[in-house]
Parts: sequence; C-alpha cells; structure tokens
Amino acid sequence: MIKKLTLLSCLITFSFSTELMAQKKKKDKKKPTTEAVASDAKKPDAKKEPKPYKKVIDSTAVTQDGLIDVHKVGEKYLFEISDSLIGKEIMTITRYSKTPAGGGIFGGEEINRQVVRFEKGQNNTILLRSITYVIMTPDEDKPITKSVKNSSADPIIGIYDILAYKKDKSGKENIASVIDMTPAFDSDLQTFSLNSINKQMLSIQAFQKDKSFIQFIKSFPINTEIRTTKTFTTVAPQISRTPTPKIGVDLPAGLDAGVVTMELNTSFILLPDNPMRKRSFDKRVGYFANGYDVFEEDSQKADTDIFAVRWRLEPKNAEDAEKQKRGELIEPKKPIVYYLDPATPDKWKPFIKQGIDDWQEAFEFAGWKNAIRGEYWPENDPTMSLEDARFSVLRYFAAEIQNAYGPNVHDPRTGEIMESHIGWYHNIMSLLRDWYLIQTAAVDPQARNKKFDDKLMGELIRFVAAHEVGHTLGLRHNMGASFATPVEMLRNPEFQKKNGHTSSIMDYARFNYVAQPEDGVTDLFPRIGDYDKWAIKWGYSYFKDAKDEDAEKALLNEMTKEAYKNRRLWFGTETNPYDPRYQTEDLGDNAMKASDYGIKNLKRILPNLIEWSKENGEDYDELNGLYNSLTGQYRRYMGHVTKNVGGIYETPKTYDMEGNKYEVVPSAIQNEAVAFLNNQLFKTPMWLLDQNVLSKIRPENGVEAIKSIQDGTLSSLLAGDRLVRLLETSSQNKANYSVDELMSDLRRGIFSEIKTNAPIDIYRRNLQKLFVSKLIETMSSEKTNVATFGGRRIVLADTDIPSIARGQLNELKNQLRAAAAVSTDRLTKFHLNDLVARIENAMKPK
Repeated sequence: MIKKLTLLSCLITFSFSTELMAQKKKKDKKKPTTEAVASDAKKPDAKKEPKPYKKVIDSTAVTQDGLIDVHKVGEKYLFEISDSLIGKEIMTITRYSKTPAGGGIFGGEEINRQVVRFEKGQNNTILLRSITYVIMTPDEDKPITKSVKNSSADPIIGIYDILAYKKDKSGKENIASVIDMTPAFDSDLQTFSLNSINKQMLSIQAFQKDKSFIQFIKSFPINTEIRTTKTFTTVAPQISRTPTPKIGVDLPAGLDAGVVTMELNTSFILLPDNPMRKRSFDKRVGYFANGYDVFEEDSQKADTDIFAVRWRLEPKNAEDAEKQKRGELIEPKKPIVYYLDPATPDKWKPFIKQGIDDWQEAFEFAGWKNAIRGEYWPENDPTMSLEDARFSVLRYFAAEIQNAYGPNVHDPRTGEIMESHIGWYHNIMSLLRDWYLIQTAAVDPQARNKKFDDKLMGELIRFVAAHEVGHTLGLRHNMGASFATPVEMLRNPEFQKKNGHTSSIMDYARFNYVAQPEDGVTDLFPRIGDYDKWAIKWGYSYFKDAKDEDAEKALLNEMTKEAYKNRRLWFGTETNPYDPRYQTEDLGDNAMKASDYGIKNLKRILPNLIEWSKENGEDYDELNGLYNSLTGQYRRYMGHVTKNVGGIYETPKTYDMEGNKYEVVPSAIQNEAVAFLNNQLFKTPMWLLDQNVLSKIRPENGVEAIKSIQDGTLSSLLAGDRLVRLLETSSQNKANYSVDELMSDLRRGIFSEIKTNAPIDIYRRNLQKLFVSKLIETMSSEKTNVATFGGRRIVLADTDIPSIARGQLNELKNQLRAAAAVSTDRLTKFHLNDLVARIENAMKPK
C-alpha cells in the first residue's frame, strides 16, 4: 500500500512539474531570457545612435541662435552644443521670477548660482558637470596638475544622449552636438531649482512634475535664459498641544491648496575666455573677496590665493590708456550700468538713479569718467528681461520687510563682477522714517512728522541706494569710518558741510544724532566720502605698465601705506568683536561723549512723540513703534560704550609699516566707559518712563523694561569673553584695566546708597539683585562654562575670574550687613538682608 502511494505521488509530482514547465515556456516566449535581455538592451542603444541632423532638426523646429542654439521641436527643447563651447565654463544663476505670497521670498531674488561645463562623454553622450573652485594649480603642464585633479573631481549633474551631430560645410567634421535638455529644466534638478535648505525653510516637499513645465527658453549672444514653472507639495503643519519651534514658513497657498507654484529663471552666462587679472586682497581696504588654495610645482607649501571682487574696467584702446597714465580722465570700454525696475514708484526713480550716479565722482579718483550710471528700464524692448543676468537691476519688492541689500555675481576664478540685482523692499521707507525722526528730530523740523514729504524721503532713499550700490561694486561695510570724525566736529556746521559725519557711506552711521539744536548743523545725511573715493581708487585704478599681479600688488601696497597716514582713509572691519572703533550705528571717536549728546537729544524728542505721531481715528500703534525705536536707540548707546571695556584695537599692518597690529584700549577710556554706564544706565534713567506716553501704549509703568535694559548691559559687561580679555591684558601691564577694577567700579556705582544710608527704590533693588546674581554665577562657573579669545577655548573655572568674583562678593556681603544694621527703611532692610543671605548660601560648600 505504501509503495502504491509513493508511485502515485511521483506521478502527480511529475504531472504537476510538466504543467509548470509548459506554463514557463509560454511565459518565456513573452519574457526573454537573461541573455536575451542583454541582447535586447543593445537595441535601444542602437536606436539612440545619432541620426542625421535634418531628421532631428526638421522643418517643424523653431530655432534661436545665441550662446547655445536652441531648437524647439514639439514640446522638447534641443540644445545645440558647439564644439567650441565644450570645456568652457558657464555661470548659471537661478532666480525667483514669481513667488507665492507670505514666504518672505520675492520675484528677482537669487536662489543659487553655480559654474557648469559641458564635456564629451562616452557612447555619444554629453556630460554636464558642476564646477567647484577649492584647489587650483597654475602649472598646467607639470606633474602636480594630476594630483590636483585627482583631489578635485567635479560632480556630473546630467548625461545627455547626442541625438545628432551638426557637420561643417564640407560635411566631414562634426562641429556641434544636439542634445535634449528638456529633462534638466522640467524636473527638480537642484542646479536649476531650489536646494534642500530652501525647501526646508519654506516647508516644501515633493516636486509635482505633472504641474510643472518650461515656459520658454531664449538665447542671446552671451547668455541663454530658461523660464520654468515648478509646483511642489508642502509639509502639513503639525498640530500639537505642546507646539515646538519649527524651521520654515507655512506658505498660505500651501495651507489652502496643499501645493505651491513658483516661476524660476535660470541664466546661462559664458565666463570670459580672457579672464580678468586678479587683484590681491588687502585687509587694509574693505573689499569682498574670493579665493582658493593653490598648489605650485616649486612651492614648499600650499598658498591661498585671495583676491578682491570688482568690475572689469579697461581703457578702450592703448591711446586712452596712455592718456589716463598722464592723469586725464577717460571713459571705460564697458561702463557699469544699473537699471531701475519698472515696478519702482515713479516718484522715487530719480532719487534712486541719483544714488547710483553719485558714485561717478569716486570713479574719477581712479581715472574714469562716466564709469557708472543708472538708467530707466526700457519696458518695450523684447530683447531684455529683468531676470537676464546680463543686466544689473535694482529690483523693487512689494514687501513689508524693512531692508535693502546689494549682492553681486562674480567670476569665481578672478573676482570679476558680472552683474548685480539689488533688492529693495517697499517698507525700507518706514525704517528710514523711524531712524531719521529718532536721530535728528531734535535739530531738523522736517523730521517731526508722521509722514515725511517726498523730497526728504527721496533724499533718504538716495542715501540707501548709494550704500547698496557700493556693495555691488565690491565694497564691504566700513564700520570704522565714523571713528575718524572727532565728536566735537560732529557739532561743527562748516566741518559737516565739507566732510559729513562719517568718511564712508559704507559705514552704518545713519544720521548725525550728536548735533545739538544750538549748533546750526544741517548736513545730517551720510554721503560718499573720502574713504569711498580712496577704496574705488584702490580697486579700479588701471595700471598700464604693471606686467602681472605681483607688480600691481607692489604698486597698491605703496598707495595703501601712503593712504594710511590719513585716518579718514582707514578701513574698519564689520566682524571684529573687541575693537570699539568698529561698531554699527555709532558716531565719533569717543562713544561716551557721542552717546551723552545723543541722550540729550532723545530727552528732547520723547515728550513730543505723541504730537509727532498722532492721527485722528487711529490707535496708538504708531506711538508704540516710535517709543520702541527711541528705547532701541538708547540701548545702542549703551552697547557702543560697553564695547570699550576689555577692548583691544586691531589695526591691519604689514611688515613695512610702523606700529603694532594690536593695542589695548587705554585704562582711562575703560574707566570713562564704566562711569558713563553707572551714570546713564545704572542710575535709573527715569526720563525714559514718561507716563504720558507709557499710559497710552502699555499697562506697566516701566519697572521691568528698565530692568531688561540694565540686565542686558550687565550680562555683556560680565560676559566670559570680556573678562578673559581683561585678565589677559592686565597681566601684560598692571596699568591696564582689570577684572577686579571693573567689578569694583560697578559695585561702587550700583550700591552707592549703602554709603549714604539712603532708601533703595524698586529700580535699584532690581539692579542690585541682578548684579549679585551675576557675580554668584561667575563665582560658581562650571567646567562647561567656556569663553573664546585668540582662537582658544578657555574654561572660566580654571582662571582667576571665579576667585575675583568670590572676593568681590565677600567684600560686598560685609558692606551689605553693615548697611542693613543701620537702615531705617523697611523694604531697604529686607532687601539688604536678602542679598546677604543669597551670598552666604552661594558660598556654602555643596
């Protein structure tokens, strides 16, 4: 029986297997074997073999000649890449053309820029690479070139089949390759779209290909422009009972529709075949810079080649170059032209144009006339586009942002600026109005209005336009320019008329807040000054006889050393954390004197804010904004003074210049700074608490507001970085201001009542608690509490700082105990005893 079952099972198995084999054979007829698949895989390749040119670019093709000849065939955009373009470097700049509202992004703003290069690939393909400039070598014919190339592979961002070759007139030689670039632009290729950071910031998620397309592609002699519409899904906002901070912006369109759509414009611009000569960067002159590491065959170490970013200005011919050398002004071969966005309100256009044209005088110092100008956009010219990277444009954004900015697009190989799109936000006018009113209304009656007349606002706009254009010329902020003007000269009408209140429009020295009503000063605006003219001369002088970069560098060095004999021509970096000469929004060579004058004017302005902001039928929002601006200005004065404490002057020097690069701020100035703070801030500034104003804008009477300002300044004064600097500098020379002196000076000022047995009011009690709390915190520094100085991380617990704080608290405790014993004011006694208890508790061993 068992044998029969076994035989039966075998028969069933055989029958089942036979059926499976039959089915498999049927499937095999439909599905090729592995060998067949491999064989068939070659067939599509065979189909992709280039076809005759006329079969690809047929009679239906719509062709545009330009940098890249573009053929539209059906819905495809075919690029004809000439052999002469292969290997050439092309700058791509992608900008928003239209944006969804509410995301803080605006049409005309740059998204990204990259350099790309077309290369011949394998099997009839064209590669598109993204080029990054990190390391270079000038020795192209030396062995080290191979090592540099091995260490700097550039990513391939696209591989495109060659659909056809274009032949020369003889029909024998290929002179161009036709490729389909449609997939590069109707997709989400990062080079021509938003990067991951952009998307995170805007809460953008997946690309929607079915809702995205190419609008048009236009080609011109030196550039090709691609306009696309791209749609993305958005990240749904999370609902939570305990919301957490979220990076990004929930675009209103995304919340409504679940997707957002935007238009982008990408410009392809051929970088110059003949690169501009680089101009070596100099820390003594404030230019933006670019650079890369350079490996040379004969060098013993890698050098960093850093060069200034600037426009290319050259004579039209040798005759003009000779004239310029003799001191005559000449026109450049190609002037710098900025167009005004036609969306700019008509009444502001002349002022913005004048702000651009104001730079002509500076270029004359470099030997050029008519080197720069503003022009109105020709609206009816179909060959021009606002997004076209051939044109520099001041773009006007309908936005509530109170700002403007001036970027530039430059050749990363040389620093040559190719174009700039200045961003101008509509609400910059609101910011200008607040600045000018708060800083100058004490001396300028025009500023005492809720709305400025067009002439005044136009002049304010002109100043901002000139500042932003300065950035697009390559100039950085010169935060040290205002320090070149003595404080008392800020009150001198003749000096101000001739020189202005700062030597550079690139400073953040907005308006002359030092001038007093009795001075008669009427020149209150920044303007292009002595430094700006010198900086343009440094960056744009043409050296006819300099044979190379090194020769130019030597000439420029001599010019710079000579210029540094004039303090008004110095550059002061915007990045120095400890030099009090380099600050934003400050004026004059002494922050204490300048701030004292500024406070006198604020005291004059505050009682008038209600009158100057009123409008029947409106609430007090305007008054609230102006009061906040006024207190903000006061805070800035405290910051300007504070930076002197623990300050170190840093003046860029070279071996062939006299003097040291670093100098400690004199002890007398640091003492003066602390005395100012004790008098103007820690002695309660009751004038800020104008109850006629406060009762209209907030429920509280200012106790916590004053405490907040005092807390901020105390925290800054006793910050670890500042205390470490004081330790370092006082250890070099006992005459230098020290940590112990700082704490003692503050203690005497903040606790002045304990010497006179005077009652201590709520403002001073708050301040004294803050001071004790900060000393306790300093004394109890944890190992994780670190400061930085000179590029080193310093553990505060391992320094003298906690010891000094402990000593100060011990002395203070004894003074407080004695004062509490004789005090007759009930709250004062409670307060003093409480401080004694806090100090004792802090000093108990854990």
